[in-house]
Amino acid sequence: MRFGLAILPEHPWSEAEPMWRAAEQMGFDHAWTFDHVTWGGLPESPWFAAVPTLAAAAAVTERIGLGTFVSSPNNHHPVQFMREVLALDDISGGRFLLGIGTGGDLDSRIMGEDLALRDRVARFTEFTDLLDRLLRDDHVTVDGRFYAARDVRTLPGPVRGGDGGDRVPLVIAANGPRSIGLAVERGDGWMTYGGTADTDDEWWELVAGHSRRVDAALEVAGRDPADLTRYLNLDSAPTFSLSSAATFEDAVGRAAALGFTDVITHWPRTTEPFHTTREVLDEVVSDVIPRLR
Repeated sequence: MRFGLAILPEHPWSEAEPMWRAAEQMGFDHAWTFDHVTWGGLPESPWFAAVPTLAAAAAVTERIGLGTFVSSPNNHHPVQFMREVLALDDISGGRFLLGIGTGGDLDSRIMGEDLALRDRVARFTEFTDLLDRLLRDDHVTVDGRFYAARDVRTLPGPVRGGDGGDRVPLVIAANGPRSIGLAVERGDGWMTYGGTADTDDEWWELVAGHSRRVDAALEVAGRDPADLTRYLNLDSAPTFSLSSAATFEDAVGRAAALGFTDVITHWPRTTEPFHTTREVLDEVVSDVIPRLR
């Protein structure tokens, strides 16, 4: 099992920088930040952009993976975003993890869009296909329903390996069948938050259902399950995973049993959401995680 930590971009950099340094010093495998115009969980909170935050985090860390949690068509165009992705991957020395998803309702409204869910999923599919191509090819021309590109130069291209090399890993957030199919077809990783539930047991049932659908899609595609990294956001469950060390350990065990390779929790906050003490995080880091790796 690998472990990730999400740090909300709500703090000025003078306060956020020690958190990013600490995430690496604690031994987390990857660290993430939310990519929203406004996050519905904290609509009145100060908020900073994900891309410059991750660039700054890359400058003060050396080893830890850095990812968007998650980027979406709500506030990115694939052509423009390709440039930011290439820059982040270069600045981080190949540590960037590109988390992408359909996007939230609040950001969609803020950006003046009124798309039905079916159309938003269709737009996300087109967004993913074009972004994937832009990160692999040069001279890209596309005429789609939602996006167009005209002979787009993409140099330096897939900076991890030069011409024809590996592109930045795509971690595709998906719960529904169409998005899960896209994750299996295009993704290097699949991510889920499970869904909304009243009890922890109900939430784990949702997660298990999504995992089964991924298994089925992999079988249909003839893809080796070992080739798809599986990320679970633990903290959409009713009980915050860091409410206690025992709660975290139980959640990781249940995730492993469902085939997840990676779990993500959140930096503790003094108020909801993600309210707990730094002492719980320290106990998890010093005792629980070393036993569960």
